[in-house]
Amino acid sequence: MEMPVPDAAVLSRKPEIVARLRAVLGQDAVIDDPMETRAYECDALTAYRCAPLAVVLPASTAEVSAVLRICHEAGVPVVPRGSGTSLAGGALPTADCVVLGVARMNAVLETDYDNRFIRVETGRTNLSVTGAVEADGFFYAPDPSSQLACAIAGNIAMNSGGAHCLKYGVTTNNLLGVTLVQMDGTVIEIGGAHLDAPGLDLLGVICGSEGQLGVVTEATLRILPKPEGARPVLIGFDSSEVAGECVSDIIKAGVLPVAIEFMDRPCIRACEAFAHPGYPDCEALLIVEVEGSAAEIDEQLGLIKQIARGHNPVELRESQSAEESAAIWLGRKSAFGAMGQINDYMCLDGTIPVSSLPHVLRRIGEMSAHYGLDVANVFHAGDGNMHPLILFDANKPGDLELCEEFGAEVLKLCVEVGGCLTGEHGVGIEKRDLMVTQFSPEDLEAQLRVKDVFDPKWLLNPAKVFPLAVTAARRAA
Repeated sequence: MEMPVPDAAVLSRKPEIVARLRAVLGQDAVIDDPMETRAYECDALTAYRCAPLAVVLPASTAEVSAVLRICHEAGVPVVPRGSGTSLAGGALPTADCVVLGVARMNAVLETDYDNRFIRVETGRTNLSVTGAVEADGFFYAPDPSSQLACAIAGNIAMNSGGAHCLKYGVTTNNLLGVTLVQMDGTVIEIGGAHLDAPGLDLLGVICGSEGQLGVVTEATLRILPKPEGARPVLIGFDSSEVAGECVSDIIKAGVLPVAIEFMDRPCIRACEAFAHPGYPDCEALLIVEVEGSAAEIDEQLGLIKQIARGHNPVELRESQSAEESAAIWLGRKSAFGAMGQINDYMCLDGTIPVSSLPHVLRRIGEMSAHYGLDVANVFHAGDGNMHPLILFDANKPGDLELCEEFGAEVLKLCVEVGGCLTGEHGVGIEKRDLMVTQFSPEDLEAQLRVKDVFDPKWLLNPAKVFPLAVTAARRAA
């Protein structure tokens, strides 16, 4: 993956830049020792690494503003970083950049149960948002698999979803307002503690913008009352295609489960060995969960099981206890880590129409045979958000490049069937050269003009989202 040539003028002024940053943040909040900055040289897309010029860890919106103002004046690129869990290289540094981490900004600022919102600093982890309100009977709906570690800042940047997004939506459906610091240090408030702000939908522009437009330091999030109950059912099949057909039929029937998750045999085996959830031995597995009162749960699961039986499942098992339900979800939430114990892999993030699941799964199998690389499939089947894990050997010359070629073909297939390049991981560096596959030159130009407005010098999160040649031309303009 090509990276931009660092700005030699910025590199030569490192002592001056670091001194100015320390003057506003203090000694401990600025890291410039090359041995220590290595901890920030990559995110969860570990195949690519680059040590930054420096790392700053501000503790307030005012400090973020001061950092950005200094970098803006000095022409220093800035890479915003939440918890570094991006699977698309969204927080990968460049050699001439300052990484701005928000990990120290993790406070709960306000909780309002009457109006059902919580305001937090964006370094707070996803799961700890629910942790702050669950004792009072509320929860925060978006639940990425990395929710124990991922930060709200990154969730907003990538518009993250999770297993329960089928019913509750992704981050944009649960985000009410943000405090945004622009590259020149200007602090603006967008949205607020209400569902729909008047005027242009700037909140919709910011959510999913991948750190290209500003640094979000505070967020007002929608919280919901916890449901009366929830219960999953495991449905095993003798092929991935049949499992995909079952998903399509459940959606067509008008049932709205809170989640429909898919795993194929390689992933099932890895999760079983890692978390021991008691999964059946089969080629493909669906986890379908519904919520509500006991009567509602029984009615919904009854219809789902009826639909599933029409596809001749090899196993159909309803959870019988809270402990069994927790084990089922622990297995699914552990999938990426479980696969990581077995092999190097690249996790994709294409989204497709649910009706295309059988076709796409079949084509991925054919591509796997063609490229000679195994694939484990685990994804949010209810909304067609695919996560094929392409296995490769990072120590084998040429394997990474072959994996990337395979991955590009899968993502092109997603676009071909009417889907898109990403559902919740973002574009980052992983998919930037594929943007021309989904978007026309006119579409890309419209996106570039939005970036021009918020960040005229093109200093925020360089080398991401747009092809490098486009970025270079914009910075030179």
